[in-house]
Amino acid sequence: MNVLLIGDVIGRTGRRAVKSVLPKLIEELNIDFVVLNGENLAHGNGITKSVFQEMIEVKVDVITSGNHTFDKKEVYEIIDDERLLRPANLPPSAPGKGFNVFEKNGYKVAIINLMGRAFMGMVLDCPFRKFDEIYEIIKGKVDYVIVDFHAEATSEKQAFGYYVDSRADIVFGTHTHVPTADERFLPGGTAFISDVGMTGALDSVIGVRKDEIIKKFISGIPQKYEPAEGQFIFNSLYVNLKDRNLKRIQIKE
Repeated sequence: MNVLLIGDVIGRTGRRAVKSVLPKLIEELNIDFVVLNGENLAHGNGITKSVFQEMIEVKVDVITSGNHTFDKKEVYEIIDDERLLRPANLPPSAPGKGFNVFEKNGYKVAIINLMGRAFMGMVLDCPFRKFDEIYEIIKGKVDYVIVDFHAEATSEKQAFGYYVDSRADIVFGTHTHVPTADERFLPGGTAFISDVGMTGALDSVIGVRKDEIIKKFISGIPQKYEPAEGQFIFNSLYVNLKDRNLKRIQIKE
């Protein structure tokens, strides 16, 4: 099974990058399944029905999310769509699903969306224990288990990877928007990367207009963040689970 995992897609430039690059990669790499973190799809924060549909139309199979899932009220129009996931370790009253099982090309694939707790500033259940709960439900019923671990601290991401090693087939980190160079198969066989990196404007600070970020650092005064535009950068991780190959794919416009 060939899987493509796309990091946080930011605003219009990120969506344009996906629409430009993804169809070619699906054909060239014979991709079976595409997972995309979409919490920043709609103008850098949140998800709406229209941007969700844009990604589905270019053959994204599942859209995961994170701390910005509910930033735009329009998300409630699609939160029950089986192809949209929110972190499973949000409080039980949160709408939507934190994991789901998908069937495609003869495979049954469980996608789990979890969020780390270090430096996230949210009320969250333990992602380690939540994985245990979900795994007991899906164990023996699926061919592959893939986890989007949306977290700030690389230490928490790596600890989680080792914790689920041999139970999850892939753990890919999102949220920091900066790709890490630690992609590898862990001792138990789990394909892992701390952060896939963002897909959005290349000339930016983590996808945001650089002048606004610089002004905040200099003045100490909060600024209104706007997603940058211009040439794009596309970051993803390709994993061939059958032959145990993986590689980071970075494409600049």
